Amino acid sequence: MRSLTVNGRSYRWPAEPVVVVCVDGCEPDYLNQAIVAGSAPWMAGLGGRGTCLTADCVVPSFTNPNNLSIVTGTPPSVHGIAGNYFYDAEARAEVMMNDPKYLRVGTILAAFADEGAKVAVVTAKDKLRTLLGHRMRGICFSAEKADHATLAENGLDDAMALTGMPLPSVYSAELSEFVLAAGCALQERERPDLMYLSTTDYVQHKHAPGTPAANAFTAMLDSYLARLDALGATVVLTADHGMNAKTDAFGRPNIVFLQDLLDAWHGPAATRVVLPITDPYVVHHGALGSFATVHVGASLDATALGRRIAALPGIDTVLSRSEACASFELPPDRVGDLVVVSERLTVIGSRRTRHDLSGLDAPLRSHGGTSEQQVPLIANRPAANLPARRWRNFDAFDLALNHLS
Repeated sequence: MRSLTVNGRSYRWPAEPVVVVCVDGCEPDYLNQAIVAGSAPWMAGLGGRGTCLTADCVVPSFTNPNNLSIVTGTPPSVHGIAGNYFYDAEARAEVMMNDPKYLRVGTILAAFADEGAKVAVVTAKDKLRTLLGHRMRGICFSAEKADHATLAENGLDDAMALTGMPLPSVYSAELSEFVLAAGCALQERERPDLMYLSTTDYVQHKHAPGTPAANAFTAMLDSYLARLDALGATVVLTADHGMNAKTDAFGRPNIVFLQDLLDAWHGPAATRVVLPITDPYVVHHGALGSFATVHVGASLDATALGRRIAALPGIDTVLSRSEACASFELPPDRVGDLVVVSERLTVIGSRRTRHDLSGLDAPLRSHGGTSEQQVPLIANRPAANLPARRWRNFDAFDLALNHLS
């Protein structure tokens, strides 16, 4: 059978259309609770004919590093995207990591397209589009900017006509629904060999598993997955990360404003706290997540500083750069001298004045640490002789192409 090697891994040529869906912020309990409530009949019916695994995402458990891991089949140490945001030492500036120049390997999607496969990508937010579609011949557009799609730039010029939906707000459940509706329309019209659909975690940031809004979102997801299944596609669902409440018992945010503390200890120029969760869409999380890196000035002892940070309430782990890169498979040149991970109910901030929490209209829920690492990895086909290994979300294409009947 024909196969293709991408980034050191071999993938069989798809015998039927393959659709990998990354549901942003979807910890397994969102699916479990919806199934119990009767809101997800298609998923409930996979028990006798599908595959159900629990996988680990990459840490930091943020959007960009995990989506790029899924489409390259590699951890950040290989593809280079270590967060949504980082300190670029060469540029001496904190920058968004959404430029393809930061990507160090090609994607599975681009490799298959180069060999003649028909490939399509639909993502919710435009921040991911250029990375996911890097050097890929085919269809690639975002729901956020669907009204700007052109044949030359995106591979089609009628993205808005695909769904019959109005252009959704970037802060809405409809942004994810647009992705899924467009995916079904493309499956009907174009029948891509490979398709990647990536949603947004707007709902998961506001609503816990089992709540009416969360179950309604999963019901919507379930209906579109059922359509893709009925169209004859192999469907694999995973997530870029999980999601947890980051509050105390009264619903107040648990925040360690780390830069404020370090400034008080050593002055404002001695350290730089970088929050890799930072992206252009901060209304629902205030740029607060459970993972931070710290760049330490030459005058300070990084090891001693790490011990002091580790003693703070709410902090789970502090690792040196080398320890963090070994544990989390990160690129050393894109990580600070220290990596700080908070415990499950706590987030890490920079300076209090740098975070606008006025947009939070629900108790804070966020992600980034090891406590948001477990994600679903399910498929609508049975698997034979699955290897007993630690499954990762970036095994999604491996599962779809190499292991499913």
